[in-house]
Amino acid sequence: MYDPTIFENLKVAFENQVYDLDNVDRKIMITNRVDRMDFAIMARDFAIQFTLADHPHVTAEIVLRASVKDLAGEILELPSKNLGCLLVVRFNKPVQNVAVQCKRIEQALNIIWETDIQLTQTVSFVYEQEASSYQNLIEVKFKSKINEEHMGDIAEFLDHVLESLEVLNDIEA
Repeated sequence: MYDPTIFENLKVAFENQVYDLDNVDRKIMITNRVDRMDFAIMARDFAIQFTLADHPHVTAEIVLRASVKDLAGEILELPSKNLGCLLVVRFNKPVQNVAVQCKRIEQALNIIWETDIQLTQTVSFVYEQEASSYQNLIEVKFKSKINEEHMGDIAEFLDHVLESLEVLNDIEA
């Protein structure tokens, strides 16, 4: 009998709760979804991107990754205490005043997430276009892997993502 992997179980749990936020609660609008098997490195990726229903200018993307080491270790039942998935949340927000807004974004997200995260902001613009506005790709990476023991935390995690979207929408130049 087929036993779903940690990745599959987490993917379905995230997917169900995010789709409920869209279809049932109408708090968000899903804008993209990726479910990929990377045959070059034998890894799995799942990503679901969305915006707040009433604020489409800032996006959030939840990314779940499982490496070949994690997938094989679980399927082959190898003894390992660190099997699981990597979790990343990406936000994409237009900014005008990079120095001011990026500092406020960093402070706000560190307050919201208050856990062992790595926060990165990458600011970009399109070459040869007037740079009155920039795109800020904000990555919140969690240093610890997650597994099925974290299933009960998904609702609270999504609350933090929604709160982050609200705060990011409110940060102006």
